Amino acid sequence: MPGPLLHVGATVLCAHGGQAQPTVPNPRVSVLGQPVVGVNSPYVVAGCALPPPTAGNGPCLTAQWVTSATRVTSSGVPLLLMDSQAICAPTGTPLTPTVVQTRVSAQ
Repeated sequence: MPGPLLHVGATVLCAHGGQAQPTVPNPRVSVLGQPVVGVNSPYVVAGCALPPPTAGNGPCLTAQWVTSATRVTSSGVPLLLMDSQAICAPTGTPLTPTVVQTRVSAQ
């Protein structure tokens, strides 16, 4: 299904409210002056509210995307969409893009 491309300035949160940022943006393509992100870019999570072991299994530290665009790539790497799915480590919970640009969509 088509959806907006994720870019560096998008707001992406873990399930516990932590802010996630890409570690390797794709500099070849930009939207609204900011690089887009490929499926191969791990995200780092800061501010996750899930407690550490004994009280929980958190906090979320990193995340890796498992789905992406099927028809749009940059440098041979599929780009991330607003509906792409990621899994956080060590918790196994998802990331959720909440605010993204809406000018460029892909499938």
